[in-house]
Amino acid sequence: MLPFKRHIPFLLSLPFALVIFAFFIVPLCLVIMVSFWDYNAYSIIPDFIFTNYEDVFYGCVKSLPDLCTSFATYLSSLKFVFIVWIITLVIGFMVALFLSFCVNSLQMQVVLFLLCTIPFWTSNVIRMISWIPLLGRNGLVNSTLQNAGLIDAPLEWLLYSQFSVTLAFVHLYTLFMVVPIFNSMMRIDRSLLEAAHDAGASTWQTLTNIIIPLSRPGIIIGSIFVITIVMGDFLTIGVMGGQQIPSVGKIINVEMTYLQFPAAAANAVILVIITLMIIFAMTKLVDIRKEL
Repeated sequence: MLPFKRHIPFLLSLPFALVIFAFFIVPLCLVIMVSFWDYNAYSIIPDFIFTNYEDVFYGCVKSLPDLCTSFATYLSSLKFVFIVWIITLVIGFMVALFLSFCVNSLQMQVVLFLLCTIPFWTSNVIRMISWIPLLGRNGLVNSTLQNAGLIDAPLEWLLYSQFSVTLAFVHLYTLFMVVPIFNSMMRIDRSLLEAAHDAGASTWQTLTNIIIPLSRPGIIIGSIFVITIVMGDFLTIGVMGGQQIPSVGKIINVEMTYLQFPAAAANAVILVIITLMIIFAMTKLVDIRKEL
């Protein structure tokens, strides 16, 4: 009986391990394998070549100090990741801080948290497209500003621009930052805050010395969620950017549309490597196993 009990944790984790293996490890291995294959206009040829990786950065060295198309595209994706990460982190932290420490009633916390999830009752596409009537040239925002006499002509940069893409990203993925930070804050021992208050610590000192350090696991987990989603996104950038803003996800999508699967796989592998490097650097800042 005792030997069987020792294997219970393994047996409980086995279904999850099988799911990870079948839906993550196997597809990732297939993508890596296909990235070394050759292809032409009609077929995919099993092979082991590095041409697809060479084509991704073809001419990048010769074009220095100017950025080649690939470098510029990856830099554009990283720029969106950084901007969206900063904005969602600030908003998510403030919302989580309010729900955790400014709302004393558990029932009210639940109600307010459910209000935050209302946008997720619809699909991402619907929530994203809902911005177009608001931000368009003849949309509600431009019409209101013109009627108020604040502008003479419609603001062209409100839609199909980097602003609209960033706004859509923040709208879609801020909750992914709120949830883990809120979870970390709810685990903070309130006696620590009382002790800091009794010791004469100001609100700012309590925030910077207690709340933020103890919320780091949630911040890291939320950051991983946002970064991984934004890094590979192509639908939001395509719709809200008017198909004018480059992104790695869009390149992969176009290559798959033209059946250039090995080239798309090579870009996907590079994208995964960059994303994993960012995640690895973040996990070095804090032990997220305390949050799991």
